[in-house]
Amino acid sequence: IVYGVNHDTLRQSHQIISSASCTTNCLAPVAQVLHRELGIESGLMTTIHAYTNDQNLIDVYHTDPYRARSATQSMIPSKTGAAEAVGLVLPELAGKLTGMAVRVPVINVSLVDLTVTLKRETTAEEVNALMKEASQHSKVLGYNTLPLVSHDFNHNPLSS
Repeated sequence: IVYGVNHDTLRQSHQIISSASCTTNCLAPVAQVLHRELGIESGLMTTIHAYTNDQNLIDVYHTDPYRARSATQSMIPSKTGAAEAVGLVLPELAGKLTGMAVRVPVINVSLVDLTVTLKRETTAEEVNALMKEASQHSKVLGYNTLPLVSHDFNHNPLSS
């Protein structure tokens, strides 16, 4: 479940509810707007992701060379299932998105970069206008043009 995208599918009879990952919660609202307004044919998402509690803080032995490296000192290529999970949240996008992750040495706030092939021609101005409009009617999607960095988004209640 991604609040703001498919939370309306929840029923009182549901006894087990699974919230999507932080990356999926970031990606799904943007993908929903783009697909609804412009049609997504395919896409690649890359998440520049804060390190997580299952990463090592110092270099240590591990059978996976990437997992052996210090999360506080390295940019570490990693896998993500967020692109595939969007297909569970938005079935019309199933199989259309793929993704990758890079874990970076920050303790909070991550970034999702989405590159898509759309079904129709558009401009950056149109996409920005669509996102700005969608953000005005959303509790999870934000839009800004300020020169902010990741630290500025600490404690921001929006997921996307």
